[in-house]
Amino acid sequence: MRKYIIKRLLQSVVILFFVAFIIYALMRCLPTSFVEAMARQKSMQPGSKSYEEWLQQLNAMYNLDKGIFVGFFNWLNSMIHGQFGDSWRWTIPVVEKFNDCVWISFIMGAISFFFELIIAIPLGIIAATKQYSKSDYIISIVALAGISLPTFFFASLMKLVFSVKLGWFELGGLVGRNYDQLTAVGQFFDKAQHLVLPIITLVVISMGSLMRYTRTNMLEVLNADYIRTARAKGLSERKVIYRHAFRNTLIPIVTIVGGSLPGLFAGALITETLYSIPGIGFVAYQSEISGDIPFTMFYLVFLAVLTLLGNLLSDVLYAVVDPRVRVS
Repeated sequence: MRKYIIKRLLQSVVILFFVAFIIYALMRCLPTSFVEAMARQKSMQPGSKSYEEWLQQLNAMYNLDKGIFVGFFNWLNSMIHGQFGDSWRWTIPVVEKFNDCVWISFIMGAISFFFELIIAIPLGIIAATKQYSKSDYIISIVALAGISLPTFFFASLMKLVFSVKLGWFELGGLVGRNYDQLTAVGQFFDKAQHLVLPIITLVVISMGSLMRYTRTNMLEVLNADYIRTARAKGLSERKVIYRHAFRNTLIPIVTIVGGSLPGLFAGALITETLYSIPGIGFVAYQSEISGDIPFTMFYLVFLAVLTLLGNLLSDVLYAVVDPRVRVS
């Protein structure tokens, strides 16, 4: 297992190199540019240099006057030495801005993913074990509704009902008006209250596909020959389902769990925007549309690293869930 993990990590380094180059090349080809906007703004000041002179100076400052290959290797060398530069959009170091906004998105993503697992998987199992029953139809309708509902519609509906009509929660934002006057415990509960609706939105929107996925895989396993053999031996239905069938159902679900690692740090752009949550999804979007190459590059490469680690985690979990799977 150790040799396999080392081999996969070395392969991931090679893959990451080419992914980083593709990302850098795409960033250099963006139709919008923060440098052009800054040059245009500075050239409008009284007695300032021309737009072309400012553009040339700023491109040289940010190494954009060099070719893509030379600029990429200069950027890569800085990344290796831990120098990620300053964000053009937010005018602070990239790592500082990333650290300020990523953890709120991670908390929302982790909590919603936890509830998604403990709700969707049991409901998917119930729907499969009681196929074509009333419970199966109700769970399937709920799952299809979760898959079909647009995020902006459901989030707006939640705000209308629970914020406008009932007044239980604030319309948006991460903290309330009196946040600074509250104690540490009060500040914690104030933030928690503001995150209730966004987390509910993420759970409802995302759990439908997992419910359907679990139900489909559970039905395939329940129709297998070894399940019929287990029932013929006189094992209780509970043991057949949860000791034999469910463990084999976990094998494809492991893929979802491993692939969800980048999603915990990627943020939820639509949800964060509608609820005015300053998470990494909203910040990354603002950086991308403003041509903030340093922040966007760091963010996308960070997600690429998490994706590679998530795939490795899935492969390792296969051997944990299924004893028949071996690295050899």
